Amino acid sequence: MRNSSKQIRLCDCNRTQPLDGERLGSLLADGELTVHHALCRQELPVLEAALGGGGTVAVSCTQESALFSELADSVNASQRIQFFNLRENAGWSAEGAQATPKMAALIAAATALPEVEPVPAVQISAGRHLVIIGEAGVALGWAERLASGFDVSVLITERAGDVELPADNDYPVWSGKPVGLKGHLGAFELSWQQQNPIDLELCVRCNACVKACPEGAIGFDLQVDTQKCAEHRSCVSACGSVGAIDFARVDVARKETFDLVLDLSVEPLIKRVELPDGYAAPGRDPFDQAMAVQGLGEFVGEFDKPRYVAYEASLCAHSRSRKTGCSNCIEVCATEAIRPAGDQVVVDPYLCKGCGTCSTVCPSGALSFQYPRATDLGNEVKTLLSEYRRAGGTDAWVLFHAAEAGAKVIERLARRGRGLPARVIPVEVWSADAIGLDMMLGTLALGACQVAVLGAGSHDLAPLRAQAGHANAVLSALGYGDAVSIVDAADADAWPQLERALWNAPLARGVARPASFRLLPKKRETLELALQHLIAEAPAAQTAAGVPAVVALKPGAPFGQVLASDACTLCMACTGACPAGALRASNDSYRLDFIERNCLQCGLCVASCPESALTLEPRLLLSDEARRARKLREAETFCCTSCGKPMGASPMIEAMIARLSGHSMFGSTEQLARLRMCGDCRVIDLMKNENSVKAWDMTE
Repeated sequence: MRNSSKQIRLCDCNRTQPLDGERLGSLLADGELTVHHALCRQELPVLEAALGGGGTVAVSCTQESALFSELADSVNASQRIQFFNLRENAGWSAEGAQATPKMAALIAAATALPEVEPVPAVQISAGRHLVIIGEAGVALGWAERLASGFDVSVLITERAGDVELPADNDYPVWSGKPVGLKGHLGAFELSWQQQNPIDLELCVRCNACVKACPEGAIGFDLQVDTQKCAEHRSCVSACGSVGAIDFARVDVARKETFDLVLDLSVEPLIKRVELPDGYAAPGRDPFDQAMAVQGLGEFVGEFDKPRYVAYEASLCAHSRSRKTGCSNCIEVCATEAIRPAGDQVVVDPYLCKGCGTCSTVCPSGALSFQYPRATDLGNEVKTLLSEYRRAGGTDAWVLFHAAEAGAKVIERLARRGRGLPARVIPVEVWSADAIGLDMMLGTLALGACQVAVLGAGSHDLAPLRAQAGHANAVLSALGYGDAVSIVDAADADAWPQLERALWNAPLARGVARPASFRLLPKKRETLELALQHLIAEAPAAQTAAGVPAVVALKPGAPFGQVLASDACTLCMACTGACPAGALRASNDSYRLDFIERNCLQCGLCVASCPESALTLEPRLLLSDEARRARKLREAETFCCTSCGKPMGASPMIEAMIARLSGHSMFGSTEQLARLRMCGDCRVIDLMKNENSVKAWDMTE
């Protein structure tokens, strides 16, 4: 790996890491590589000189990145410094002395890979227009505190004790029942229904109604307690021409838009696993409320938000002709950013937070994760594995982890435990939930012995476990063993779980010859390449049993076959519904063909079949037969019983006759017989039959 354009500065952090500078320098060809002991302290002038000399400087320390960045700014070199973590990822380990191949791979990936193409983004603009929703006392209390820093509005949803509206009308105050809250940061739309006779939007806060009410049913919150009110209407008279009080009001829903929402309701208006940015629902605890308020201020401004997923509608298997097939992405989306839109789905980039689970469970690849793209991540993995092998490393185990939550677990493990084993290569991604079956099998085909996904930062590990289950079913059948694992370590405190998972796991078998291909943008194409290579290199081929013909998979797998019962009439409704071209009508006969490797197991064919004749069977057919069309159902041609003209598939005609046989229009044997004739012969037979009813013979 060539690094001639960069200076690589390694620091062993006061000799706490075994860094073999000479060996690493030779592995990285002609790049300038030096090892330091205290680059952030006594040797800081050395780094300053390197930055002043031109060229890019790569530093193997992320702990002091703030200090080093400040230094780079001082010499106008902020664009020429980069950081990577060698200490927690390799050096601080019980096997640190054996980790030189991994170090070489990490350095190569950090310094020699090209810059990736920027991801398309959407712009979000959020001002300080904040609505506070909740019980009068707490909502007004927070409004008074925040009015100086935000453009505050208040929606009072319930009364509580002796609450008084502010003396100064500095911000809008409404009352009513919330009926809906939708939207996103910078564009929330709140709708509510006015329920109290006093409309605070019209009220001038003169307090005349309070004094006029004989029952004391109106407090200084200027709302009527309907339990006390005897409906004397004295308050209405006192209000006079202002007209703020109306006991007969039938109010339509009102709505306003806001940048931010502080929802202090007992039951939040938005109930999702992942709440939208700019929306806080801390409940009734004062401390939680204070923390939520502090967090809301961070969302004021203009932001560029990545479009985390790309959608290719032509590949989508969600629906056809109002029949629903696959809804995987809708079901797993924690932000409810994905919704149906006819035969396709729509992804709201303003709500999406980039967990990537939708792309993981999408069987067709219609949804693909872009942060990073599969091609960019695949290129990084390929580089890591090839450099690891070139440096003498064996039995590589790739550990995918989330950039923030996962990195913290690894850092804690390095500080308090045994660190990462020398053969475990960490790969940082935005979200570990986006590591699907294609990336798992693709990584193994590229030469990894095992793949693990660290669950820290995930809101739901079930989709990842399902993907790992499909992968291990195939890998075990091929003789590799259970090579994919999901490590359930939720946060940094769970580092012992990661330690046990990595240090106690049995060794799986990898491919003898790593694949030379690169991971492709389309999911199914990558899966096909990976499966072909894994099958070709399968250890099971060397055993007496050999490679099995079929691997049984669990429901939800993206591979399988369709079975047709004798109820199938060959109406071919399924061929029009199949989004992947797995079901096809033959051009030269009444035959339904099936290409198994194309099948997504989306269920659209089953939903579209009027005879309920189709069923799905999740499995993986390992032979080449999976790529060839095979006969699923075939029938003879039904010909006119009078002239012999072809009329259609025999089962379809027979099914039609069976359905119509009970109708009064086809009660006689002669009438049923005409259904077996073509259109011309039916007319001729009707004219010949003296007993048939003619239109001109019919009377009113």
